[in-house]
Amino acid sequence: MKEVCLAPMDGDGETGTVAAMVMKNDGSSASPSDGNMDALCMACEDASCDFKPKMMARRALGPRDILIEMKYCGVCHSDLHHAANHNSAFNQTKYPCVPGHELAGIVTACGKDCTKISVGMRVGVGCIVDSCLECKMCLAGEEQKCLKGMVGTYGAIDKHGRAMSPVGHTLGGYTSSMVVHEHFAIIIPETFDLKAAGPVMCAGITMYDPLVKLGAADAPKRVGIVGLGGLGVMGIKLAKALGCTVTAISRSSNKEKFAKSHGADTFIATSETAQLKAAAGSLDIILNTIPVYHEYDIFTRLCAKGGKQVLLGLHKGLIAGFLLEKMMRGRNRVTFSGIGGIRNTQAVVDLCAAHGIVPEIHVMACEQINEIYTKLDGANDAGVRYVLDIGSSLNDTTLAKCTQPSPTLAKPTGTMSVPGGAWEALRLLVTGRA
Repeated sequence: MKEVCLAPMDGDGETGTVAAMVMKNDGSSASPSDGNMDALCMACEDASCDFKPKMMARRALGPRDILIEMKYCGVCHSDLHHAANHNSAFNQTKYPCVPGHELAGIVTACGKDCTKISVGMRVGVGCIVDSCLECKMCLAGEEQKCLKGMVGTYGAIDKHGRAMSPVGHTLGGYTSSMVVHEHFAIIIPETFDLKAAGPVMCAGITMYDPLVKLGAADAPKRVGIVGLGGLGVMGIKLAKALGCTVTAISRSSNKEKFAKSHGADTFIATSETAQLKAAAGSLDIILNTIPVYHEYDIFTRLCAKGGKQVLLGLHKGLIAGFLLEKMMRGRNRVTFSGIGGIRNTQAVVDLCAAHGIVPEIHVMACEQINEIYTKLDGANDAGVRYVLDIGSSLNDTTLAKCTQPSPTLAKPTGTMSVPGGAWEALRLLVTGRA
């Protein structure tokens, strides 16, 4: 049994001058065990997504909680959907909103009962910060499917008494510090670049989990990757590491050289009818990363017998894929996937470290978050994952630097809702495209 450890740390995780203490509202310092802790966050107050620094409260450390001094946090398209309340029919956003489920930092304090994580370790946090840890899904490493309800990293309500938030809902990784139960911390190998670790716990696990569950780790598969943004590029690299043959799929041939430079074996431009026709029935797994609703039926035609198109974007097609999976018991060609559990998240981080797989990242300062959201809402032709430099740019000077206007965001179409997903599933069934 360990007591709460509050060893001082420097920016690289070594003993140094930046103490693992927390500033109270009156400016005095207190150990994390004394009560709730102030954390500086990048937050938005409404769906305009105009982010500004805001001091908010983190909970006190519990017996198996850890305190993370944040260094970096990736910015995901899902963050944008949530902050902009795009899927309000499915999940109403709670404000003030602090997104971020691609966290990376250094542990500066541990609760007295921690056994997995210790002070000084490099850790990350992905999309989950709690689950019941007792049901058959949690025990199988599928915490995201917890039968009693998982708790998301941001915008979620505590369900199991371990993720209590002083503000009433969980706050994500656009923050100076994070408190999380140690079970949900991902250990980042010393050889892996901390700046690149966060996106692996989102983009990496999002691509890795369906690949593994559809057998790509057991035998080589013919994998198609639709969409060549940050998610798609990561998918190419992971599928190649698992020994698969990879076909990159995009609207035009403009990205063919780009895709092949990241490992794609072949390329299909959907604007070329002849290419689509020639590739019919040629793929075992299609991972569709396009984040908004679109005409995805054309990709289903590329599936071989028994092949599946996996929808990953947060739109009504994802709900349809879920419903088809339940109704057709595996006979469906259109299916869905979301995040993965802690076991597979750790596995994909370790795989990336072992194979030198690093997502294409662009590190930016926290005051540039509005600009990042505008870029994400576009085509993301650079194929990068944007990463906030929390350690260097989130401080008492950030507010004065937040001079950018609210991000320019297009009106969403085909957003997630149960009725919309049900009608979409019915359409696929009636037209024989399920």
